[in-house]
Amino acid sequence: MKHIYLDNAGTTPMAPAVIDEMSKVMKTTFGNASATNYYGRQARTILDQSRHVIADSINANNDNEIIFTSGGTESDNTAIVGTALARKDEGRHLITTSVEHEAVLKPMHFLEEQGFEVTYLPVDENGQISLADLKHALRDDTILVSIMMGNNEVGAKMPIHEIGAIVADSNAWFHTDAVQAYGLLDIDVQADQIDLLSTSAHKLNGPKMSGFLYRRSERNFEPLLKGGDQELKRRAGTENIPAIAGFTKAIELNPAAVKAEHRERYYGFKQQLTSGLQDNGIEFEVNGKIADGELPHVINIWFKNQKAAVLLTNLDLKGISASAGSACTAGSLEPSHVLTAMFGPNDPRVSESLRFSFGAYTTSEDIADLIQILTEIIKK
Repeated sequence: MKHIYLDNAGTTPMAPAVIDEMSKVMKTTFGNASATNYYGRQARTILDQSRHVIADSINANNDNEIIFTSGGTESDNTAIVGTALARKDEGRHLITTSVEHEAVLKPMHFLEEQGFEVTYLPVDENGQISLADLKHALRDDTILVSIMMGNNEVGAKMPIHEIGAIVADSNAWFHTDAVQAYGLLDIDVQADQIDLLSTSAHKLNGPKMSGFLYRRSERNFEPLLKGGDQELKRRAGTENIPAIAGFTKAIELNPAAVKAEHRERYYGFKQQLTSGLQDNGIEFEVNGKIADGELPHVINIWFKNQKAAVLLTNLDLKGISASAGSACTAGSLEPSHVLTAMFGPNDPRVSESLRFSFGAYTTSEDIADLIQILTEIIKK
């Protein structure tokens, strides 16, 4: 049976060149980057070169604004909790949105238990916040605004440039979860006035358990992980040099021209999928919108009167891997908090919607097969 993978927002397969790079480094560069001996210097060279490639990819002011982490969750937690603890004497108010990833929402809930106040901005039916709501929510004691760059469930892209300008005029720092956007969108932390930015390597054909946190030089706080003096005393723990080398290779495989080609191709897949479903008489609506600027690789579709769990099971039996939302909460019986925020808890979309997400190895033939199999399942 042919298997088709359409859950790239959950994770992506590692690129062969990434696997080769990691294998080479594991064989030849086993030293500790903190050591001053020959083997340590080898590892340090890879670490420094990787930090430079990453800093350049987001237009950071300098390489040392990049902190290597175990992925998006650690980066989000570090940015949010670290900022709150460092600035608690300046204020205890934070702002985020109702559709963030759990790696942002759960640290916010934790801080609420510690006496902080959090404002959760609502979204409209396209998954977008109101800039007027953001301006209204900002206060003198607001110390952090954390708003994702692109939503992992419906693909909505937040107006990051405008948000950055608004936050820059306040006392708050601006953090964005760019886990879904990095590797697909062109990011400029200077132009968008971003203070903190989180990523994860496994979303762009790199290894799991590897990511980075961009932290503007002026934004200082104590590390959450206590131990050694790695990462310029900002994140304790021996750096995973093979994973960092693999992450860097994944970035190098995605220059601006490749990202632009991927965006165009994925947008074409969305058009192919929706047109094919229409041609086959399938009742559906897209949750959010298909538009230039939205995350190109994610489409969330409401299949009317079709339970998502049943559709997913039948698709899986036919060799198609998709999802009903974030992979981090897919095992939960709770409805999608993103769709609930967009449409309300009683809307049938909440339990009748599927997410399809494309990647570097998705083909138009895969989409054609998806249309055919979906049509057979639904009409049966």
